[in-house]
Amino acid sequence: MPLLSLDALSLTYPGATSPAVRDVSLALEPGESLAVMGSSGSGKTALLRLVAGLERPSAGTITLEGRVLAGPDAFVPPEQRPLRRVLHDGELESGLTVRDVVMSAQPKGEGVAHARGLLALFQLEDLESRACGTLSRGQRQRVLLARALASGAKLLVLDEPFAGLDAGLRAALLGEWRRVLKARGTAVLFATHDVADALAFADRLVLLRGGTVEQQGAPEAVYESPRTAFAAYFLGGTNLLPGSAFGRVARTALGNLPLNADARGQVMLSLRPETLKLTPDTDGVAVGGALRAEVLERAFRGAHVDFTVSCAGMALVVRSSPASPLREGSRARLEVAGRAEVLEETAV
Repeated sequence: MPLLSLDALSLTYPGATSPAVRDVSLALEPGESLAVMGSSGSGKTALLRLVAGLERPSAGTITLEGRVLAGPDAFVPPEQRPLRRVLHDGELESGLTVRDVVMSAQPKGEGVAHARGLLALFQLEDLESRACGTLSRGQRQRVLLARALASGAKLLVLDEPFAGLDAGLRAALLGEWRRVLKARGTAVLFATHDVADALAFADRLVLLRGGTVEQQGAPEAVYESPRTAFAAYFLGGTNLLPGSAFGRVARTALGNLPLNADARGQVMLSLRPETLKLTPDTDGVAVGGALRAEVLERAFRGAHVDFTVSCAGMALVVRSSPASPLREGSRARLEVAGRAEVLEETAV
């Protein structure tokens, strides 16, 4: 049985012309981490507030551990729901110390050693005697997360849980925290704008658009096989390319491309930037199936470089190693080194 079930859940705010959440059905298993993603106004925070009990659904039901928390004939107030929430810009009593905040959330019988273990997990051990009112935003966020985990609740509901954490700390924290959650069987429902965090931390992604579920599945599956142009763009960007499909191949301006699925007739394809390969255009380069391209822009992203190139009358984004010698104005050869994804819907 799922730990949490949302069945045909909808929410329309008074005076609104359209629902903030529309007919959403999801299930969350014990110990599972589920990331809710989408652009601003997609319904992420509204969905979390429904689960937390801060909003009452207009339709549908919410069931946690077999108990109906919200539905046509039931509504359990937030303070009585067996979950812990950390919503955006959560509050801490400024006069309490970090240790006191964590210890106050623990079940009876847990002592200082347990609290200090959680503080160490969130790299707060040197701050345990500090008053919360003296902490930075990132430090407060870590205290809120430690407090939520200290409660022992089987479900944590988190809105932008990693906001305010610097990149190095976030990378170190995510893996260890994920292992602790799995060991405890604690489920996490969290909303985030950060694609990298969601892909690394979540067992499953739910992509919302206009209050409805656009696509859901394992991070790898949603990233590698987006159903729509919106999903492809949101999870890291893509190149859209029209083609004429005949089975597992499509004829395009870049040549005949292998497809991820059987298709017939006119199609719109998604080509991730990393499925394209650029090499300098010199006399020593074997042409093969490569096409001529010109580098229009080079954008350094740290671990990779995104090139915008002109090729076959189109502007395409190609992801390459920072070691690439290509620069703006360089001539290059472009090859397709992966499959094209057939999209069901092309509106972004």
